[in-house]
Amino acid sequence: MEVNDLHKADIRFVDTASTTENAVKVKAVYGAEEDTTFELPSDTADALKNLFEVHSDDFKNGTVAGTSLPVVTLSNNDRLTVVSLGSEKNSKGNKSAATKLAATLARLASAHKAATIIVEAPEEFTNDKDAMKAFTTGLYGALYTDNRYRFGDNAKDPFSNLSTIEFVSTSSSASSAVELGTMLETGASLTRDLVNSPPNVLNPLSMASVAKKIAAESGGCMKAKIMDARECESMGMGAYLGVARGSETEPQFIHLTYTPPNKSNIKRKLAVVGKGLTFDAGGYNIKLAMMELMKFDMGGSGATLGAAKAISQLKPENVEIHFIIASCENMINEKAMRPGDILTASNGKTIEVLNTDAEGRLTLADALVYADKTVNADKIIDLATLTGACMVALGDGVAGVWSSDDDLASALVDSASSESGDKTWRMPLEASYNDQLKSKIADMTNLGGKYGGAITAALFLKNFVDKKKPYAHIDIAGPVWDNKKGGATGFGAKLVSEWLLAENDDAGK
Repeated sequence: MEVNDLHKADIRFVDTASTTENAVKVKAVYGAEEDTTFELPSDTADALKNLFEVHSDDFKNGTVAGTSLPVVTLSNNDRLTVVSLGSEKNSKGNKSAATKLAATLARLASAHKAATIIVEAPEEFTNDKDAMKAFTTGLYGALYTDNRYRFGDNAKDPFSNLSTIEFVSTSSSASSAVELGTMLETGASLTRDLVNSPPNVLNPLSMASVAKKIAAESGGCMKAKIMDARECESMGMGAYLGVARGSETEPQFIHLTYTPPNKSNIKRKLAVVGKGLTFDAGGYNIKLAMMELMKFDMGGSGATLGAAKAISQLKPENVEIHFIIASCENMINEKAMRPGDILTASNGKTIEVLNTDAEGRLTLADALVYADKTVNADKIIDLATLTGACMVALGDGVAGVWSSDDDLASALVDSASSESGDKTWRMPLEASYNDQLKSKIADMTNLGGKYGGAITAALFLKNFVDKKKPYAHIDIAGPVWDNKKGGATGFGAKLVSEWLLAENDDAGK
């Protein structure tokens, strides 16, 4: 499967701005500071001063970060614009401002077909590692363009001219933050590519080939194991294979293992499980709406592979990481599972299928058992576009997190979410709702009642991980897709990567 290269506009830190044609110059300021160290002809300086006076009410101290004044054209035909960094001169404020600055620069690059953007910003901003990491991920995310399925005049890249972002700063510490941000965004970009891919291109077989490619390009730190239906059957994965029965495409159970360069450093074993439905027609409970978007039902596996790509470059030293995906399609044929069927998962639990469109949790069930029993991971998380109920509760911008482990929940919601910018919210695991999953003829059903569907889905999944083991379920059904832009967001890849890096740091203490 074809993937896009990350649009790597070179982010540099220089003592003196270069002299180049087709450049946009940006003065990034806190509040409404009016000074600029760009050497300007007197007429342009006067015009800039007048600009501040005219817009003083709109561009006052405390203005929203990312707000910009109209562009001033310099006598050499370069353009100058002033962009606000907001009023918070601290790490939190800088990080938020950096993301908005990146979006503003992408807009300027597109509008002016700029090859170079020269940015002068306060030292407390350019020296802030968190800000520069956020700027890098924000910029490359904003520059993402997918032309894989457009040809001729339809294949347009509004950022094709942009090659360089120059920060006029001597900061050396920020260079490492840019490198880190680039690796993280490489993973998020792969996630976007996967989720954007049509289902006749991305199926379980091609997803497995992407996993193999990640391993092949990892420099030996990643190994890929792919199991077919026969191997999964020998392991008793009846829930997963029940979903896969209706498709002509063979299911592929994907297991990527990251091992640090020095195996003796391994202090912790972690597992990331991603829902891998490359297309979900709903089965016999066929979907009646939005079926054309069900290519994004593999958003959890897309995030999992994106995180694997980032980790293969970041190479954390103290953790072994397992990336697990039970990939298949949920289709309809004479072999497909039916409402009323009883499936047996690999831990021996039987499941009465009340609705064939509640299929993701069935595939995750066997993947979680594998992560728990076969891999014997110390901590497990899963990501899944699992329920519309989560979207009803949290909208399309926030993922829900369910966990019985307070430390793990905090690590995801308070730390990894904040670091990555992928928004999450901890949701309740109401034990009394387990009654909704009771079956009269099997151990459980795959569907709860009318209300609290995201909670009963999380409760269902808990049955397939040891109760004593830290485990979290993350429902990304809402933020995986941007309806306004009509494309994938890359959600989850950076969230997972940041969690894994924090676990690595904690294990190394």
